[in-house]
Amino acid sequence: MMTRATPTDAQRTHGRHREPVPSRPRPSPPGRLRPWPVRLLVALLLAQTAAAAVTTAVRQTPTIDEPVYVATAAGYLREHRIRYNPEHPPLGKLVVAGGVALAGPRVDTDFTGDQTAAGRHLLYESGNDPWRLMFWARLPVIILTLLFGLVVFAFTRDLAGPAPALAALALYAFSPDVIAHGSLATLDVPAAGFLLTSAWLLWRVRGGRARVYLPLAGAALGAALATKMSALPAAPVLVALAAWSTGLRRVRGAVAAAVVAVTAVAVVWMTYLLVDPRLRWDPRQTHVPVVHGLRGLLVRLLPFPEAYRDGVRVQFGLENQAWQGFLFGHVYSGPRWYYLPVALVVKTPLGMLALWTAGALALVAVRRLRPVVPYVLVPAAVLLASAMTGSRNFGTRYAVFLPMFLAVAAGCVLVVRWPGRRVLTWAVVAFVAVSSLRTFPYYLPYSNEAFGGPAKTHLRLHDSNVDWGQDLGRLADRLHGRYAGERVWLVYKGSGVPAYYGIRASDPRRAPLRTVHGVLAVSDSAAARARGRLARLIRSSRQVGEVGHSITIYQR
Repeated sequence: MMTRATPTDAQRTHGRHREPVPSRPRPSPPGRLRPWPVRLLVALLLAQTAAAAVTTAVRQTPTIDEPVYVATAAGYLREHRIRYNPEHPPLGKLVVAGGVALAGPRVDTDFTGDQTAAGRHLLYESGNDPWRLMFWARLPVIILTLLFGLVVFAFTRDLAGPAPALAALALYAFSPDVIAHGSLATLDVPAAGFLLTSAWLLWRVRGGRARVYLPLAGAALGAALATKMSALPAAPVLVALAAWSTGLRRVRGAVAAAVVAVTAVAVVWMTYLLVDPRLRWDPRQTHVPVVHGLRGLLVRLLPFPEAYRDGVRVQFGLENQAWQGFLFGHVYSGPRWYYLPVALVVKTPLGMLALWTAGALALVAVRRLRPVVPYVLVPAAVLLASAMTGSRNFGTRYAVFLPMFLAVAAGCVLVVRWPGRRVLTWAVVAFVAVSSLRTFPYYLPYSNEAFGGPAKTHLRLHDSNVDWGQDLGRLADRLHGRYAGERVWLVYKGSGVPAYYGIRASDPRRAPLRTVHGVLAVSDSAAARARGRLARLIRSSRQVGEVGHSITIYQR
């Protein structure tokens, strides 16, 4: 009988036999779950996320950033040029544009105001229905959020099997941050999801199908870079992983890295060309700061269109400003490196924090899971370190990649062989689900039980953690129902126009203190940083209610 000889170490060293591609860890335990129950559970989990996201989307008024993105998307459709919002690349707004196109809004092409005024003009001054337009603008992001849930499931299934994949998907599907920002026409969830997709596809390169997965990984990386510039720190990591995934052979690794890098660059260029085939960009239409030193050199070396490089310069200019932050009742100027970790501890379900930690330890400790560390933990760590250095302490949305990458890690806890792991893990997942469901439909102001839940978040955090302007419509309903006929005073932090929703209110900061009587409604982000007249007004008023855990109502 003829038998196939096994290559010796010496033969492999001298290249006479092809070295086998490192295999992925085998699922554990195999064959326990049949395909149809797994598919049913996946569908149910994603249906829950879809229901939560859609319900949230139809009830919330525009948040601070959304009108700018929607107006920019409408401009892409009508003018086919980069005019507004150069500090973010076009792809995320092209996604939003898909919904805007279906809504078919009236667009005033002669409008000459800045991007903030353009968003207000489109929503409230052009004869459009802002409720309808915002829902359609948010819908493509909701769809993307659901697709990224499938990536979380597939990535974890490749690593550990269907049961861990279901646990990972459950954590993702019930993440308050994912639901909150995945239901808005913003860029954070799309950028993070594309990065996770790139990491997963690079992991699949280890299975030996580099010709298929390397270009796809590069396209996903390019999509992230073409959505938000905060993805740039992950680019060197993922390009290096392309070489690592092919076995670190010099020529083969260099070719793999080049394929991913060139594809990513091509996707960025294609995005800009899709908006404007002539690449018309006039830096005089926005303030582009001059960036010197090493940062300036790196910007000049970026192989992207000039509009992209100017967008990076705008981002550096924003980072150089002294933004005001709020953390646990303390108002401060400038960044705090510990802000994001603290905010994440407040706004992440307790069970999720526990499983994230256990999952990260499992990836490091379990030998057959260790190869995935560079694909899951390293990109997440690099992105978190970069976000922690930012000067804008505005919310955990800057770290929304963590519920994606660490969900994959958390699912791998079921691979660790210790007594009772299945019962305990699923009990913790159920606790996460209950905590998430209890906050419905107020996902933006969520905080976990250790910090008093969403009703207490405003005491510790502000801005997009709590109050991003999303509850103006709910405030209108409350005023019309419970406080009809009373004089209303309003301090609102957001992009909505109160008068459109029937709120006839005056600004109490512009009136003598003795004349401010009636109902005083204050956005919690404004109250958190209140000084002077507004602080005196709040102290001398009686709290009588709240709206959406983001606006407090006082009686004077």
